Amino acid sequence: MIFEMKNIRKAFGQTEVLKDISMHVDSGEVVSIIGPSGSGKSTLLRCGTFLEQIDGGEIRYMDQTAIAAGDGGPDPYADKAKLEKNRQYFGLVFQQFNLFPHFSVMKNVTDAPIRVQKRPKEQVMEEAKELLRKMGLSERADAYPCQLSGGQQQRVAIARALALKPSMLFFDEPTSALDPELTGEVLKVIRQLAEEKMTMVVVTHEMPFARAVSNRVIFMDGGVIVEQGDPEKVFGDPTQERTKQFLRNYQR
Repeated sequence: MIFEMKNIRKAFGQTEVLKDISMHVDSGEVVSIIGPSGSGKSTLLRCGTFLEQIDGGEIRYMDQTAIAAGDGGPDPYADKAKLEKNRQYFGLVFQQFNLFPHFSVMKNVTDAPIRVQKRPKEQVMEEAKELLRKMGLSERADAYPCQLSGGQQQRVAIARALALKPSMLFFDEPTSALDPELTGEVLKVIRQLAEEKMTMVVVTHEMPFARAVSNRVIFMDGGVIVEQGDPEKVFGDPTQERTKQFLRNYQR
């Protein structure tokens, strides 16, 4: 098991956003998280990647506890070395790309492996060239983010995440900032990664994509997991009335 969240709780002030959520991801699995806006999907992902601090529960990577909170003990986020170690296991692709605007495409992809991971520059550069080729961006290596379309920027962001050689990738609604034509470019890349058995968690509103690519689909609403399972079962024959209602409304 690469990633696991157990009994996760998270509140912002008096608003409880995640209510005792548990989930896991096995090696090579693609897990899509769907649900209405405000259901807690992105907060769950942000907690799993340490961008938000959980109030209770446990987060595990590679069958080792990364964070355990809510037992009244010391601050679990205080051990910076442990957090950094666990950050090496995953890459994160945001809605808004988050590229460095003053870096070229190539420098966006290579900066962290060279500067943070201290890997040999020549090796990183060769690997980056191959990643950009895979993303269909070989000719844009010297371009800057402002010179790229949204779809191209998101593909650079995916290449940047892969350059760190993570064990898994998290995607937080990777196409929500793109128009329909550019959405297809990005989904094609994620589909290709799925075929290569890259472990992924994808928060998405793209229902046909989630149904086609996922090994498992999680439907969230109101800070809880309402239903999860095989995508054909969840989309084709859901057991929970709330899931049925959501899918009916979404398909209108």
